[in-house]
Order: sequence, then C-alpha cells, then structure tokens
Amino acid sequence: MENQARLLSLVEGLLFAVGEEGIRDEQLKDILSLNEEQLHTCIEELNQRYEQESSGIELSHYGGRYRLLSKGTIEPYLKTLFQEEAGSKLSVAAMETLAIIAYKQPITRVEIEEIRGVGADVMLRKLQTRGLIEEVGRSQAAGRPILYGVSEAFLDAFQLESLQELPDLPDYQTKEEDELFGESHEI
Repeated sequence: MENQARLLSLVEGLLFAVGEEGIRDEQLKDILSLNEEQLHTCIEELNQRYEQESSGIELSHYGGRYRLLSKGTIEPYLKTLFQEEAGSKLSVAAMETLAIIAYKQPITRVEIEEIRGVGADVMLRKLQTRGLIEEVGRSQAAGRPILYGVSEAFLDAFQLESLQELPDLPDYQTKEEDELFGESHEI
C-alpha cells in the first residue's frame, strides 16, 4: 500500500505542477511507467479523495487531459480575492504581460510565455478578472488556443482613445541581425 500512496502523491504532484495545461493519460503512463489499469486505479483513488467535502479541489478530465481545478464551491471566495487584488497596483509581471498583449494582440498564452520566458496562466486570469484583457477569439493552430486582446477597460485605465496612441517600441535590432539579413551598417 505504501507504493500506491507514493504513486498517488507522484500523480498529484505532476497534476499540480502542470497547472491548467493538464497532462495527457499517455504522458502519465510513460513518466510513471504505468499500465492502463494502474493509471485508472490511481485516478479513481484521487477522485474519491477530492470528492470529499473537505477538499477544495477536484480532478477533471477533458480534452484528453487531466487537470486539478478549484471546486465550484469556492468561486465566491475567489471572486472576493481577485476583487481585492483589482484595487491594488499592477505588478511588473502584470505590466509586462499587459504590454505584450497590447502590442501583439491577438496573441495566445503560449506566445506570451515564449516572449516572457515564464508561465502566464495566473497573470492572464488576474488581468481578465480586472477586466483589462479579454478573449477575442480562437487561433487556427492545433488545439485552437484562446486569443487575448486588451479591453475597453484597458483603454480607460491608460487614458487611450485607441491602441494607435501606444508609444512606438524601440528597435533593438542588433548588428549581427543586420548582417544576417543583408544590411550592414554601424549602429
């Protein structure tokens, strides 16, 4: 039984680490060297654990992926939490994410993460809760990820009539890039 408890903790840890992205059945089986029956047993035990009233999370399975999510019963408390945060100033990370969206919209979470070099799930939720960004559609890429853009509230908060009023981004093209693309001049 000790092995089963360890296996449950490993699956739970992996689910927590991957966050909203989730993890595919095949990934779990490969990473932990499980067969279908072992994975099914583990998932059932975790489901039983999370179905109890004392748990604030639940295990979901959709889109071929397992995810740990907050239970619906804590939604009012999350709204209160995010409303309290809405009154506070934006962090540097929030401003970076917001700037990326404003200049590159429409943009997916993955594209934002590639630019920033860190995960963006929590920041996107916070910015959406504050009403500064919104879903503007779905990409045609595999999985049809959400496209984000800034909202009217963003324009109001920064006192802009339109995005054309955003300052131009500086050109950080390097000498090596110039030579690579056939333009050789001193900077």
